[in-house]
Amino acid sequence: MSSDSNQFSRRSILGAAAALGATMAAPALAQTGANTVELEADLGNNIRRNISSFRSLQWQPYFGSLKNGAILVDTTSRALHYWSEDESIYKLYPTSVPLTEDLTRRGRTEVVRKVVGPEWRPTPAMKLRNPEWPDYVGPGPDNPLGTHALYLSWQYYRIHGTHDTRKIGRRSSNGCVGLYNEHISELFSFAQVGTQVLLI
Repeated sequence: MSSDSNQFSRRSILGAAAALGATMAAPALAQTGANTVELEADLGNNIRRNISSFRSLQWQPYFGSLKNGAILVDTTSRALHYWSEDESIYKLYPTSVPLTEDLTRRGRTEVVRKVVGPEWRPTPAMKLRNPEWPDYVGPGPDNPLGTHALYLSWQYYRIHGTHDTRKIGRRSSNGCVGLYNEHISELFSFAQVGTQVLLI
């Protein structure tokens, strides 16, 4: 075997070892098709947790028109889609979704109020589940609604920001849809009172 082929073999082996080491050391994230999947170690077992499905959608299967703009929240793929009325803007954001199926509401609603620096009060059901929670949290870094909130026609339901970025892409809410603060700020500037919302 020539010295060139020896060198190539050593290079290949060292490269493969380095790649394996990097794979083991890095957070276990894998891209599969349109889905970003996170693998988390839990007592030696791998758990598959969908982060978000970044797949562009057309609005026509979900809305009869884009009057006042439209927001589609897909709780399975944990993604929020926004279309402006004139179709000049289309946005796709990763979201947090409700922790459990019984906390998840699906169907049609609309934005009825927009608030910068929202206040937060737990619902009666939240207080039953978590009696230690405070009765009120004002605007600021401890507020679970983040920097902006879009209030929906369903009582207690919001599309809002979060200061806890670990929640995005996870089943982590008590019923609301959460976005990164920079994303809710952008969506807040596009959406208006009357923007139609569909949760699927």
